[in-house]
Amino acid sequence: MAVTLRTPQLPDAPAPSARPPILRWTVTALAALLVLGALLLPNALGALKPNRFTRIPAEAILGAAVALWLPRRPRVVLAVVAGVGLGVLTVLNVLDMGFREYLGRGFNLVLDWELLDDAQSYVADSMGGTFAVLAAVGAVVLVLVLVGVMALAMVRLSNVLVASRPVAARGTLIAALAWITCYALGLQIAGTPIASDRAADALKIQARRVADTVRDEAAFAKEAKADTFGATPGAQLVPDLRGKDVIFTFIESYGRSAIEDPIMAPGVDSTLAARTKALDKAGFHAKSGWLTSATYGGSSWLGHSTFLSGLWIDNQQRYRTVTSGEHLTLTKAFQKTGDWDTVGVMPGIQKGWPEAKYYGLDKVYNAFQLGYQGPKFSWSTMPDQYALEAFQRLVHGKKRDKPLMSEVILTSSHQPWAPIPKLVDWDRLGDGSVFDAIQKAGKNPGDIVTDSTKSREEYGKSIQYSVTALTQWLERYGTDDTVLVFLGDHQPIARVSGDHASRDVPVSIVAKDPKILDRIASWNWTDGLRPSHNAPVWKMSSFRDRFLTAYGSTPHPSKD
Repeated sequence: MAVTLRTPQLPDAPAPSARPPILRWTVTALAALLVLGALLLPNALGALKPNRFTRIPAEAILGAAVALWLPRRPRVVLAVVAGVGLGVLTVLNVLDMGFREYLGRGFNLVLDWELLDDAQSYVADSMGGTFAVLAAVGAVVLVLVLVGVMALAMVRLSNVLVASRPVAARGTLIAALAWITCYALGLQIAGTPIASDRAADALKIQARRVADTVRDEAAFAKEAKADTFGATPGAQLVPDLRGKDVIFTFIESYGRSAIEDPIMAPGVDSTLAARTKALDKAGFHAKSGWLTSATYGGSSWLGHSTFLSGLWIDNQQRYRTVTSGEHLTLTKAFQKTGDWDTVGVMPGIQKGWPEAKYYGLDKVYNAFQLGYQGPKFSWSTMPDQYALEAFQRLVHGKKRDKPLMSEVILTSSHQPWAPIPKLVDWDRLGDGSVFDAIQKAGKNPGDIVTDSTKSREEYGKSIQYSVTALTQWLERYGTDDTVLVFLGDHQPIARVSGDHASRDVPVSIVAKDPKILDRIASWNWTDGLRPSHNAPVWKMSSFRDRFLTAYGSTPHPSKD
């Protein structure tokens, strides 16, 4: 008997050509979404809304028309170049978002690359060194992948257009007519124009910033050479402060929001009231006003240099220009007299600081020269209370032949405001090891930086700590000849101060000698440490000349 073997019937399999078209169209759709998203991407976090991506980009229509017209080789080259450019533009838009969120301004293509190193240091201090390294590597890889994928997406879309040239041409024409109609009639979706030229606008913004930066460099260099007190002899500078120990102190991120924001203000205002009362009891009196800082959210050195130089230093280029010149700073005015020893206490500086010569500081104590052996508090190398006690031990408390002019930078209120140090008995400060347990019991920075409300709460507490530490130091070590000028360098980041916050910071002058405050009676500042809401507001750059004039300095302008 013959046996016939039959091959078992398998279920029908899809035809070999069934899947590739699906895959091809999926890839094409993803490429289109990527390119359209990049063309429509705004440069501010607050603008990341669905209606921003339901628009018709003019750049896509123009690109399609060019791709349909060009021969293959130049078309592919142009697609790659355009893809790389669009990838770079996307990176710049994202940088704009970050800079607006933290510094209240857009990214400057010429000046701001070096700030990325500071950003990495901040991440390392807040989240740990390993996380910072991984984040930096991840960011670089992500940028390279984005640029590469964007180039491939542009090539893919150009090939698809050419493969169906008649249909693509008609579609491009229809899209162009739709864009023109929407533009002419001003048609909108949820308040946003349907006709978009967002990518072109972003390019214009970046180009304008570069052009403005180049023009500003020359103009500011000339401005910095002119100085109302540049040629004033030392004997005619601040004669009404002779014999006084003058201390200029910056409190990190101490802004108007700390005093007026509904979340931060109750605690901070209570502290200011309590410290005003305590100072009054100790014989000190204060007057306070507002200054508008040249920076916002960070770049504290721009605020410091603006306050001390009397020039508006709102970018890194201006900072480099002024610190490499001879423009008279408020601190250097005291050095120029020859009647003061001049010292800087800078716990935030952890490397060489050549600017000390420009600021007229005979001696600078950095983070490694204050004897601190305790833990860091996130970015801050040491608690303000310790820095002030070290200032007393190393400088202020020593016998001298001359009075002292000091610049002291307090850093405990630097973001991310976790963990925050607590005040301890001044006699127990020692080498700072007493802060070990306080630092370990403090809050985790990662839990604070991701929560706006918690950030605002902890920021307010850090300001209370810094103000209390400074005024307790003054109560403890101040004398009849002490004159303390303290202020914030800038507002905290927008996540804490708000999207439309001013750049105002509080400034106070505190002294026992009534003549010191009498000299500024015409300023109409508020009595006490808390400036009233309607107290005078000046540009921070105006303070130097007002202060020098109030205390008897004679103007002798330097020549350009």
